Amino acid sequence: MQFPHSPRRAYDHRIREHICRTKNPNLFPELLIPRSTTASWLRRGLPTVVSCQPQLEDVAVLRGQIDKLETRVRRLAAVLRLQRALLRVSGFSLEHTRLPDGAAKETVLGAITRAGSVLPLVAILRVMRLSPARYHRWTRPEPECGLDDRSSCPRTSPTQLAPEEVSAIKEMVTADTCRHMPLHTLSRYAQRIGKVFASVSTWHKLVRARGWRRPRARVYPAKSKIGVRATRPNEYWHVDVTVIRLITGVKVYLHAVIDNFSRRILAWRLAERLDPTTTCEVLVEAGKDVGCVPTVVADSGVENINGQVGELVKTGVLRRILALVEVAFSNSMIEAWWRSLRHQWLYLHMLDGFNGVERLIASYVDQHNTVMPHSAFLGQTPDEIYFGTGDHVPAELKAAHQAAQQKRLTENRAARCRLCDPMDAAPMESLSNAETLGSQ
Repeated sequence: MQFPHSPRRAYDHRIREHICRTKNPNLFPELLIPRSTTASWLRRGLPTVVSCQPQLEDVAVLRGQIDKLETRVRRLAAVLRLQRALLRVSGFSLEHTRLPDGAAKETVLGAITRAGSVLPLVAILRVMRLSPARYHRWTRPEPECGLDDRSSCPRTSPTQLAPEEVSAIKEMVTADTCRHMPLHTLSRYAQRIGKVFASVSTWHKLVRARGWRRPRARVYPAKSKIGVRATRPNEYWHVDVTVIRLITGVKVYLHAVIDNFSRRILAWRLAERLDPTTTCEVLVEAGKDVGCVPTVVADSGVENINGQVGELVKTGVLRRILALVEVAFSNSMIEAWWRSLRHQWLYLHMLDGFNGVERLIASYVDQHNTVMPHSAFLGQTPDEIYFGTGDHVPAELKAAHQAAQQKRLTENRAARCRLCDPMDAAPMESLSNAETLGSQ
């Protein structure tokens, strides 16, 4: 059974003095002083107090010495801060630096020993950027070992690989004739031919530590990563649906059609459930007053491959091809717009209701079509590309850029100061002085 630890009690020094002078341990019964405490006081007696009353001249001398010591400490602290900053910037460290020369190690150990009288060993090693294990290895007497500062000392690590074995491993790892073998198979093969007998972990450790690269330059067949590219508006459309999860856990489904040539959102519709008729409604809305038969690129989802969409295709108002089946890298355009809509707009707001999400999507579609310049069109918006009203924008932006650059050069070259142009500073100063006198 453990008893609770009682806190240590402290008493006024005058109580101890009275008890010691009167030799009566029961002098203050109301304080409930333990007998062991009073017995200890009587046994030890009064403590010896030494007071010093220095003369005025001694105080002045002491203050002068203290001022000198404080000044010296501040200077030393400033020097140490400068040296520490220099070491930190230069990246100096003994962690990966070998000192095979015994004299160099003796110099470092001597400096550590001298500094040990004023600093703890942990602080000294932290300043020296020297690990404790390495310091203790240095201080351990090893007079027989000639390789006194190498982790590969044959005496301390007798099971290590010989230099010839390391060279053989490097030759086999970097050889073209063995590049088809994995590293664990290569280590077994080296044992079979009697060249190197080492474990697989040793091979991996050497390859990782030495940075050896295997000659495995893989050659793949050329693969196009550019999707469908139209030459005019309404030539190719992309239709898709994405799922948006509200903070309440409810899912809503966004259908949209984007024009391949102009990147313009032609139509979109937000629905509370995945309904195949919604895709038909979006396509019909996008095809109003088009005047041509566009080709719709869609994936093989159930919202695109169904009876309603099939009947719409049979009417001849549009054609349909399947993305990633009939053509590769074809539906990435609408997927990129989904990513921009989500991460640059929707996820910055509280998606707490169907109507709020619908208003957010309507605002972003308007900004995307009419305000936001597209990088592929030299500053034109998707609406300007779709309707052909922005042909003058690239030339105007280029001319405005050149004018701004010329203005920047003129202003920077006209700037003068006394340091960069001292010959012009004196006339300007005399002119300003003359103007001041004239105004007076």
